[in-house]
Amino acid sequence: MKRIVLACAAGMSTSMVVTRMEKEAVARGLEYQIYAIPEQNLRDELQNYGPDVVAVLLGPQVRFKLEENRKLTDSYHIPIAVIDTLAYGTLNGAKVLDQALALVN
Repeated sequence: MKRIVLACAAGMSTSMVVTRMEKEAVARGLEYQIYAIPEQNLRDELQNYGPDVVAVLLGPQVRFKLEENRKLTDSYHIPIAVIDTLAYGTLNGAKVLDQALALVN
């Protein structure tokens, strides 16, 4: 199954975004494994599941690590972006899912 990875600092609010994204994906009939990990684990995650990862979204709280992580994701040909701050703050799973899907397409 294709994966959308959200990499963040602690994961509390990001896990709520993931839940909303999963519900939206199901409502749209999309099959993605969507989950959050600590940003510092992204390298290991890509080493283990790189071929299945279609997009990586960074939580706004770790946006300063975008370029560092872009070097990593580029080596796997995986697009990366920072989650829209407003969508993240309002737990708008549909908008964050749209952002991830835009990266994939």
